[in-house]
Amino acid sequence: MDIALQTNDNLKAVFADYPDVVSVDDLCRMLNISAVTAYRLLKEKRIESLRIGHVYKIPKLYILRYLHLVS
Repeated sequence: MDIALQTNDNLKAVFADYPDVVSVDDLCRMLNISAVTAYRLLKEKRIESLRIGHVYKIPKLYILRYLHLVS
């Protein structure tokens, strides 16, 4: 198996315990970033998200896309 594919599969497995749609707090834990950085990434649309009122909901797929693990 190609090392890049194996690495992608391993990283996807790291996130397997998270739900399909995560909160900003989950995003911070997943990427080991601060809340300030998370909100900046969301506001700049570098990570796609859904916003319901003042609450961000982030499909895990969008995080994997940000990390270039899926197309």
